[in-house]
Amino acid sequence: MTSESRHYNVLFLCTGNSARSIIAEAIMNRLGRPRFTAYSAGSQPKMEPHPFALDILKVLNHSDDGLRSKSWDEFAGADAPRMDFVFTVCANAANETCPVWPGQPMSAHWGLPDPVTVEGNEAVRRAAFADTYRMLHQRVSIFTSLPLEGLDKLALQDHLDSIGMTRKQKQPAA
Repeated sequence: MTSESRHYNVLFLCTGNSARSIIAEAIMNRLGRPRFTAYSAGSQPKMEPHPFALDILKVLNHSDDGLRSKSWDEFAGADAPRMDFVFTVCANAANETCPVWPGQPMSAHWGLPDPVTVEGNEAVRRAAFADTYRMLHQRVSIFTSLPLEGLDKLALQDHLDSIGMTRKQKQPAA
């Protein structure tokens, strides 16, 4: 396999695996096709994806085939796909002790506010899911545009960390 045709597996982690990680999985599987395959999981998965997460994906013409809340234990076993990248998209998952991923994938924290916890009327709550989608779409788009084969490990890690930072975090201290 040449470096131009290398395939990468990406795992998005969140505690509940019901919104942010599910949305990221769907976005990556569309934007990254055929070079990337995305998965999502949680440390304490909910019974199913949040309906508003599935709704925003459907409205934006993403496939919801195979999207389900699942434990990250599914990806730590010997028969699991080998991950090249693991991204946490919520603060809780970033602070938890994750399983040891075979192959030592590169990882970064791309934390976002949890749209599930937003209070208000339905329009306000759906707007939170739309914001989450927009932020994840931007991050995944930047990531899939990186010249992965041309970056050394340290430079790649810097890029991965930078993608998850807010503008405020990137600005030098005054």
